[in-house]
Amino acid sequence: MPSGQPCNNHASPSIGDYGFIADCHSMALVSKGGSVDWCCMPRIDSGSIFGRILDREKGGYCRIFPRGVTDVKRRYLPGTLVLETTYSTGGGEVRLMDCFPMRRGGRREPYQQILRCVDGVRGSVPVDVEIVPRFDYGAILPWVRRQEDHFLAFGGSSGLIISGDFRLEQRGRHDLAATITISAGERRHLSILFRRPELIDHGNVAVPDTAELDGRLAETISWWEKWSSQGAFPVPYADLVGRSAIVLKGLSNAPTGAIAAAATTSLPEAPGGGRNWDYRFTWIRDSVFTIRSLAELGYRNESDGFRRFIERSAAGNADELQVLFGVGGERRLHEYEIKGMAGYHGARPVRVGNAAAGQLQLDMYGELVDLAWRWHQGGHSPDNDYWEFLVEIVNAACRVWRKPDCGIWEMRGAPRHFVLSKVMCWFALDRGAALATELGREAPTSDWVRERDEIRRVVEQEGYDDGRGIFVQSFGSSDLDASLLLLPTTGFVAYGDERMLRTTDAVMEKLTEGGILRRYPVGADGLAGREGAFVACSFWLVECLARQGRLVEAHEVFRSAIRTGNDLGLFAEEFDVSTGEMLGNFPQGLSHLSLISAAVSLAEMENERKNGHPPEQPSP
Repeated sequence: MPSGQPCNNHASPSIGDYGFIADCHSMALVSKGGSVDWCCMPRIDSGSIFGRILDREKGGYCRIFPRGVTDVKRRYLPGTLVLETTYSTGGGEVRLMDCFPMRRGGRREPYQQILRCVDGVRGSVPVDVEIVPRFDYGAILPWVRRQEDHFLAFGGSSGLIISGDFRLEQRGRHDLAATITISAGERRHLSILFRRPELIDHGNVAVPDTAELDGRLAETISWWEKWSSQGAFPVPYADLVGRSAIVLKGLSNAPTGAIAAAATTSLPEAPGGGRNWDYRFTWIRDSVFTIRSLAELGYRNESDGFRRFIERSAAGNADELQVLFGVGGERRLHEYEIKGMAGYHGARPVRVGNAAAGQLQLDMYGELVDLAWRWHQGGHSPDNDYWEFLVEIVNAACRVWRKPDCGIWEMRGAPRHFVLSKVMCWFALDRGAALATELGREAPTSDWVRERDEIRRVVEQEGYDDGRGIFVQSFGSSDLDASLLLLPTTGFVAYGDERMLRTTDAVMEKLTEGGILRRYPVGADGLAGREGAFVACSFWLVECLARQGRLVEAHEVFRSAIRTGNDLGLFAEEFDVSTGEMLGNFPQGLSHLSLISAAVSLAEMENERKNGHPPEQPSP
């Protein structure tokens, strides 16, 4: 629903109707109708305390909504993750601000709180408040009881302290409600603190008063403004890039350095469901891409945090690597279905966990060695333990590159020899040999160089279609794949190489739908249902076109790609070009980080053009 139109709070919102708030621990989605319909605490991958996005009846929600709304506008306060929604009614106007309060020292001691503030702007407006907590994906109806001037909600391992500066009444055994009238110049607060039930059972946790809540809001705005100010955002897309950087920060886990791929589970990639996955974990690939994108903007602290996270989670041993971990480093991410949940717009199944954790995806070796390379280029030198870990990673790439794998798209059928997977192993060996040489460290460099050159020979023979003069998705296949647009980022082939120019054109011609790229041809993964166009792939195409000097085309594709976002500058995983609806989990880190890289490429190449540098020429 475009900003400026009134909303029907009783209808099921689409993905694009939601805003995202987070504190680098927990997160929530807030609809235009003022309803928190998805919130997982105390971590992003915890069971939901509000889950109405996955079941309108059972999931639970927290709703603040004025009566008689005629117009809705929303934005983030500049440079922050504080969501501001303004509601106009026949009798006046109110402003709702939603956030997870931030604090200095919040990495170890977060507030673990949703803060909702309603300000009267003009006139007098009646506002309905409903708090319907449902724990563990709607499975637990909480025990709600009054404790002096606030309420406690318990169930399983979850507990909430619910307070405000207005009178809440219990509605039945499990819910709370109120109607308040807010006049111009007034503010009302609602605080929802997460605490373990055993800590609050005896009421020994302090409840913040109004002055403290106002202080936390101000502190949160200041915290985000300070973080945002560290970045340098390329024009003319600075606002979108800055918003994407904040989203990526919000998806991070402050205590561990992990970065979640998305904030949700089971938002379907195709209408009707089936392709419903849980993305609230940290993928090596997505996380390294995130760090690379943030570093391009000047944010470098996140790199060291994730580097340490991976080394710890793999127990310092390359043999213990897997393609994704829990945000706390957990390895067992058993995938199961939540029975009884209706699913987003009826799309089932609702899944928790991700079976891809057990897959072989060869690209992770190249990504981890590239992370070390970039860390070294930033002036750092690995200690002995980290160097030993890196040598093991490169040796592993040396051993396994001949194996078929599930590829960057986590194909759930029989493993294949994906071209990008082989090239990422080439990348690991190439970067590893360069690191060893530059650092003067002991390593089997000659073995790495020999295997690197063999990978190039095999890829150019088996992964290249001589007749069309293009790279293909996998050995023995004629299919194209948008992931081939990433080949030049490794140095395996130059952006301006004739083979890459033809591959780029072929991908653009065969995989574009409604101005947005698909990942691969429809049906290529063997799963039922027609998935949407993949947002990140269009941004990869922008980067390719820009660095090939094709700036007019690059800007055109970029403009098409950013139209898949919502009014807040948030992007899902996929987009249905036939309906204009977002698909897949949301907000999706890969979409946002790819936007950043595309915008940076456009800015750099425009600058080179202005300075009189010609576009990259095809290599001989």
